[in-house]
Amino acid sequence: MTKRVFVTGGAGYIGSHTCIELIKNNHEIMVFDSLVNSSEEALRQVELITNKKINFVIGDIRDEIELLNAMNNFQPTSVVHFAGLKAVGESVQDPLLYFDINVGGSINILRAMEKISCKEIIFSSSATVYSNKNSPPFNEADDISPISPYGRSKLMVENILTDWVTSNEANRAVVLRYFNPVGAHHSGLIGENPKGTPNNLMPLILQVAQEKRDHLWIYGEDYETRDGTGERDYIHVTDLAHGHVKALEKISQLNRLQILNLGTGLGTTVRELISTFEKTNKVTVSTKVTNRRAGDTAKSYANAVLAYELIDFQCKQTLEDMCADAWNWQKNN
Repeated sequence: MTKRVFVTGGAGYIGSHTCIELIKNNHEIMVFDSLVNSSEEALRQVELITNKKINFVIGDIRDEIELLNAMNNFQPTSVVHFAGLKAVGESVQDPLLYFDINVGGSINILRAMEKISCKEIIFSSSATVYSNKNSPPFNEADDISPISPYGRSKLMVENILTDWVTSNEANRAVVLRYFNPVGAHHSGLIGENPKGTPNNLMPLILQVAQEKRDHLWIYGEDYETRDGTGERDYIHVTDLAHGHVKALEKISQLNRLQILNLGTGLGTTVRELISTFEKTNKVTVSTKVTNRRAGDTAKSYANAVLAYELIDFQCKQTLEDMCADAWNWQKNN
């Protein structure tokens, strides 16, 4: 069944890759993006990859009027909501900005959906909502206690969605808690291209490998992990994009509010990721160690069995694929 999908943050890293998969699966899309941490160039590349013109509106989810106008013009059956800020460290420094955009913007989206009778939303949440007292792999029923304003902003939206689906039997929401997206589209035409200083590990590795930076800072090597560095579940962005499409297509068969982890179920330390990147791409990444960052946890990786059982989600890309595709994107751009 073809759906009309309103994609907030669709010009961003995960959003643009998901747009490709939505189009490949014959869904019609409109992208709504402020371009604060993204570029319209990504959408031009999506058009090149899919050979399809994208309906795009520049807008901020905090602006209720322009948001409603865009939705009203498009009349979506569903929303896939990526738009928001996502840096743990930045959220500690400016929590009000994170609550304003991530929480306030999400409320505006739901209000607009109600006004046009759109009943389905896929929400981009995060593994940062889990308590660091849990033992990984984290599953959807584990204790929730985010330690950063970013994580708390995601949890607030999850709670709002819980109440939103309760308020109307027709409303349905899927909350996708994902772990650490890396890699790029295999074509090399789109990838992660953050504005300013990157907040995620892979873009920093890429910049050091390309000698745009002298070295990579490793934040802490005294964690209780195999080599003392933080351990994360890295998932190829294309696998993650597939997960969104599967969730959208199965939404009517799921609980009215369905929470699902999207990850590989495997933990990889910072040093292991760097080593794999170096071996895969035959490059050197210089590193220096500094203190831990506020809001970081030692280990975070997924139990993704429920997503496999309910939406047939499984990761097909390896860590080597992630490293190779990310480097291919960086060299081409």
